[in-house]
Amino acid sequence: MSHRDREVRDKDEIFDLVILGGGPAGLTAGLYGGRARLNTILLEGAAVGGQMTTTDEIDNYPGFPKGITGAQLTQLMEEQARAFECKIISEMATEVFAGGETKTVKTVQNEYRGRALILCPGTEYRKLGIPGEEEFTGRGVSYCATCDAAFFKNSKIVVVGGGDSALTEALFLRRFAREITIIHRRDSLRAERIYQEKAFAEPKINFLWDTVVEEICGNQTVEKVRVRNVKTRKVREFSTEGVFMFVGVVPKTAFLKDVVELDQWGYIVTDNSCRTSIKGVFAAGDARKSFLKQIATAVGDGATAAFAAEKYLEERQG
Repeated sequence: MSHRDREVRDKDEIFDLVILGGGPAGLTAGLYGGRARLNTILLEGAAVGGQMTTTDEIDNYPGFPKGITGAQLTQLMEEQARAFECKIISEMATEVFAGGETKTVKTVQNEYRGRALILCPGTEYRKLGIPGEEEFTGRGVSYCATCDAAFFKNSKIVVVGGGDSALTEALFLRRFAREITIIHRRDSLRAERIYQEKAFAEPKINFLWDTVVEEICGNQTVEKVRVRNVKTRKVREFSTEGVFMFVGVVPKTAFLKDVVELDQWGYIVTDNSCRTSIKGVFAAGDARKSFLKQIATAVGDGATAAFAAEKYLEERQG
């Protein structure tokens, strides 16, 4: 907790609005909560900005025709939320109790209570669960190109996946690696056309189609992957110095399974106003069950959830 935030903590204080998660949805909810003059606090256990922070280039967020980095957009959003007196605390939520009139969020260090709660826990990268993945994480296996690309200067690496994240991260990695092979289980990509066009035009990027990674091998660091062609079933070894995994995401909602309704994949079920199955509890962002997962939709969710929370609090005051 920074010096700036230390003075806000009163153990008996009941906030109007508690926001769990500091990605674009949470920061937007904090901004709207503050503008509504609600006593608002936001809890973020990792880095403010979430996955947005590690995105090298964002070129599809309105208002930035030349693009903007995730770190820059995070800083601007945080500054704006703080400007409207949203308190931002660096603490990890461990438990949520939301059945009563007052909602309680426990963190490793403290306990926070609020009259309304917005859940914005976000997602995390899915793991393949193959041999060698866990053993070599941090020693050649990575889930964040922006974080680790500098360690692979002039290296031969592979990127696993075929969606937007896989291609955008591969395009970032080209600044460092000498050769990149994208391994995809299908014979076509799922990513947006603009990313496909850029990847196909990049001489450093190659593709290994209809292929899955079955094992990551090496001694002290990654040296090769064992791959299998899903059509021919042929297995072979492919030499590489790094493996970047981008095979989808999973919602960070395990600690909420007994709090609000989740779907079969763990996403929070809401109505169109971002209301969950519990009165006074709302959800926004990538962990909410929705059709599209983008910064723009997370921001829309955050605004909707905060507005719905404001109306809920007004109705309670009668």
